[in-house]
Amino acid sequence: MAKLNNPTIGKADMATVKEALLMLDAHERECAVRMESIDDKFKHIEKRLDEGSIRFKKAEMMVWGMYPLIIGLFLIERLA
Repeated sequence: MAKLNNPTIGKADMATVKEALLMLDAHERECAVRMESIDDKFKHIEKRLDEGSIRFKKAEMMVWGMYPLIIGLFLIERLA
């Protein structure tokens, strides 16, 4: 960055630099807010995926529980 006491930089240029720095600061703040929002959305999606995984495990256990029932009923029918 140029020194403030540089005679080649005029007041108009300094105003432009200050405006650019202000705009850059505002942009960085906006990006930080946006990234926080995106992180929150990803956390919510991850939570829902975990909940779905738990539900899927329950359904899977129910299916595995039906196999012995089906085999047992088949054997009872054969023995009777």
